[in-house]
Amino acid sequence: MVRNWLITGASRGLGVEVARAALAAGETVVATARSVNDITEALGTNSRLHALALDITDEDAAIAVAQEAVDLLGTIDVLVNNAGQAQLGWFETISSKQVRRQFEVNVFGTMNVTRAVTPHMRARQSGLIITISSVNGLLANPGGSVYASSKFAIEGWIEGFVQELAPLNIKSMVVEPGMLRTDFLDDKSAAHGDIEVLDYAEATKQFRSFIAAANHNQPGDPTTLAERIVTLGMSNEPPVRFVFGEDAQEWATDKVNRLKMEIEQSVNITNGN
Repeated sequence: MVRNWLITGASRGLGVEVARAALAAGETVVATARSVNDITEALGTNSRLHALALDITDEDAAIAVAQEAVDLLGTIDVLVNNAGQAQLGWFETISSKQVRRQFEVNVFGTMNVTRAVTPHMRARQSGLIITISSVNGLLANPGGSVYASSKFAIEGWIEGFVQELAPLNIKSMVVEPGMLRTDFLDDKSAAHGDIEVLDYAEATKQFRSFIAAANHNQPGDPTTLAERIVTLGMSNEPPVRFVFGEDAQEWATDKVNRLKMEIEQSVNITNGN
């Protein structure tokens, strides 16, 4: 069975790797990004590849692209919500405009595309929604509070939404990678705060140096992750959650352990111990 995939942010980073892996597996791909030329430059030409322009923050455009994909292929079997960006920096150095932009892309943009595709899946009572989150959807760290808040929001939304979809045989998989060796930390995908706060000056300087050094040197292999995503997307029972990378698995385990400890502490306080 050949599945039809719709992938957002498919011109670079993890998105282009997922598109390549799906095509290599014999699947059909509707690859979207803000520029069609960027898609074709990255992926070339293929009879099973359809490149469409989409800015996910445009709800009407998302509806039109979903309909065009269905008109082209008949179905959307797998949606990969991949497009996103990272707003980095200490919270007080980030303007409200930057915070809103983070949520417009990562949260509302992802919701726009999902809202556009889901009716087509409901009509067939079949489909899989893959949402690329981050280990920062489970935990936050200094310099990542705003980015993490957008991923926390996505995870809360999809966790509830998938339960609403379950009776209709529509499945969901959330992917939570650690640091991936992509261009996600480049200026095209990542932004730093635009407000100078002297109390954070040294910490901000050190953080920017860390980001610069980590860029393109991250431990996670995006090609391997993309292949795993496609394999799971082609399976009958994909996991609800896929934490990828030793760093992500270690951090997620630590967060779970800390939550258990905090819950036990709360129980003791409640019981007057």
